[in-house]
Amino acid sequence: MPKHSKRFNGLTQKHPTQGKIYIPEDAFENVKSCATAKFDETVDVAIRTCLDPKYADQQLRGSVVLPHGVGKTARVVVFAAGEKAKEAESAGADFVGAQDLVTKIEGGWTDFDAAVATPDMMKFVGKLGRILGPRNLMPNPKVGTVTMDISKVVQELKSGKVQYRVEKAGIIHSILGKASFGPKKLHENFQAFFQAILKAKPSGAKGTYIKSCTVSSTMGPGFDLDVNLARGAVEKAAI
Repeated sequence: MPKHSKRFNGLTQKHPTQGKIYIPEDAFENVKSCATAKFDETVDVAIRTCLDPKYADQQLRGSVVLPHGVGKTARVVVFAAGEKAKEAESAGADFVGAQDLVTKIEGGWTDFDAAVATPDMMKFVGKLGRILGPRNLMPNPKVGTVTMDISKVVQELKSGKVQYRVEKAGIIHSILGKASFGPKKLHENFQAFFQAILKAKPSGAKGTYIKSCTVSSTMGPGFDLDVNLARGAVEKAAI
């Protein structure tokens, strides 16, 4: 059993987590109350699914634009040439290049949060898989980062687009924003993210698709959400 600090133990006494299931609104109220560190804590969500990504029909990967962003402006690189390079610069990309940018990254530079590429650039970008893949930075058509619509994608990434993928254990992790957003905005970001996960349910999913869902801040305890209530709220909002 990991040892927790007095601060953490004090938080769990005031906001019990053991064996408790919270309605989403209450969960985010508690997350906000527990974010007492001296910095603006990040709020995360962990969704446990029935998926086993070793099977092709149970893999899940995608992206979604959160309505309130994530609390920081992403640093975006774009692999493009000619007019598309100019389009990327106009859209606010932080770094734009072609083979020169590939060479820079091969040299060890990875000081960015997202990468976008035009399809013709992938013949050069493909060699960066071993560097960008483990960092979840590789441009991929499944999440919309290999595209000719450079301007739209760069602007979405800058405004709060997050990528997600199911891990080996069947869990999906994502940032929902900062504790300073407050419970309402965090809840709205969660609803957008949860709706995307529900819509993207793979054809091979067997049994209960969403088994559990937990939200927490960087230094705070996790609060389990009532999955049925969360699903119902999303489905009602979509009507």
